[in-house]
This record gives sequence, structure tokens and C-alpha cells, in this order.
Amino acid sequence: MKDAIAAFLLLTSSAAGAQQTDWSRAARVDVDLSSFRFRPAILHLKHGQAYTIVFHNSADGGHDFVAKDFFAHAMLAPAARRTVSDGEVELHGGESATISLIAPPSGTYEAHCSHFMHKTMGMTGEIIVE
Repeated sequence: MKDAIAAFLLLTSSAAGAQQTDWSRAARVDVDLSSFRFRPAILHLKHGQAYTIVFHNSADGGHDFVAKDFFAHAMLAPAARRTVSDGEVELHGGESATISLIAPPSGTYEAHCSHFMHKTMGMTGEIIVE
């Protein structure tokens, strides 16, 4: 029971922190999703810092940015919770999405495109949080 209460308090304080953040001061990071690569392939973030990550799909076909562990541990802004679904951001050809978040604890988080064969063809990346 104590563990459940602690988890609830952490979740509510994290959500409150994300809601009270001045997102206009967040560092902007642009990520391009093109045919079979992310640019940049490695994102360097700082734990606890606010970021606005703008994903651009410059290809004609669809791509996604899947980073389940990263998104699960980051504090997402309220609007971002509607865009990130089950740890992924889905983009149709030519579409963009903006995700505001507070970087999670330090570590290396894997990212990939889950569309058929895209990961195999090199559409992978890392998010390194220091």
C-alpha cells in the first residue's frame, strides 16, 4: 500500500511540475524523420530540463518515433500526452508534431521507427540524458 501511495504522489507531483513549466523557455530540438533515418540520430538532453521537440516527417510516407522507455519516464506537457501514444509519435508524410517535456532521469534511451523493415534499414537512434 505504501508503494502505491508513493507512486501516486510521484505521478501527481510530476504532472503538476509539467503543468507549471514555462514552455516558452524550453530548449527547442528538431528531429527530422526521412526515409530510413533520424536526423540527428542521437539526441543529447539534460535531466530535469524542459524541451520542445519538433518532429518533422520530410518523407512522403508515414514514419513514427518510438521511444517507449524515454516517454514513460519523461514528464510530458498536457498537450503532449494527446500526441504521444504508447510511447510513440506517429507522423504521416509531410506531417510535424511538437512534444514538450521535461527530460527523464539520466540514461541512454533507444528510439526507432516501428514501420515494417524501417528499423532494419537503419531508422534507429538514441536519446542520451545526462
